[in-house]
Amino acid sequence: MAPITQLSQLDLNGTYSYADYLTWRLEESVELIKGKIVAMSPAPSRKHQTVTGNLFLSLGSHFKHKPCNVYVAPFDVKLYDRRKSLLANGDAYSVVQPDLCVICDQDKLTEQGCDGAPDWIIEVLSPGNSRKEVRLKYDLYEESGVREYWLVFPYEQIVQQFVLDEQDKYQLRGLYPGNEIAAPHLFPDLQIDLNDVFAE
Repeated sequence: MAPITQLSQLDLNGTYSYADYLTWRLEESVELIKGKIVAMSPAPSRKHQTVTGNLFLSLGSHFKHKPCNVYVAPFDVKLYDRRKSLLANGDAYSVVQPDLCVICDQDKLTEQGCDGAPDWIIEVLSPGNSRKEVRLKYDLYEESGVREYWLVFPYEQIVQQFVLDEQDKYQLRGLYPGNEIAAPHLFPDLQIDLNDVFAE
C-alpha cells in the first residue's frame, strides 16, 4: 500500500485512529479530534509566533529546575476520554499539537510526545482559527482532564483562563487584559507580565 503523503489521499469524513496518524507522511500539519482530521492553519502569523515565543521564555525559565516540563508546538499530545480506560494506540482517536503545554507527570512522556492529558495547555489563537475548532478543542481538553486551559488572543491582547472544577467541567477563572499580571491556578507562584507577552 502506498504511503499517505497528501491530505487528498484521505477521506476527510472518515474516522481515523492514532495508529493511522503515525503512518502518515503528510506535508501539511493535521490534528485528530475524536477521529476526525482537522487541518492546522498554514504557518502562523509573526504576532502569533512572537506571543508564543514570549510565553515559552517565561514558562521555560520558571520550570527550568522544577519537575514539570514545557513543550512548544509541534509536539504530539495523545488524549483520551477520562471516562473510558486508556486504550492501545489503535483505539486512541485524538492527537493534538497545542501551542504550549506543561506536563508534570514524567510517566506521560514518550519518544513521540505526551501520552495523556498535560496539566496545562495554552493555545494562541490566529485569525484563521474557526469557532468550531476552538469549541472542539475546549470540549476535548475538558473531557480529557487537562486541568488548566488558557486561550490567548494576540490581536485583542486578552487571556481567558479555564480551570476544571469538582465536576470536571471548565469554569472561567480569569479574564486578563494585556496590561495585567496573569497567574496560572496550578502554579500561582508563576507571575506572567502580559505587557511582556504581547510586546512586539
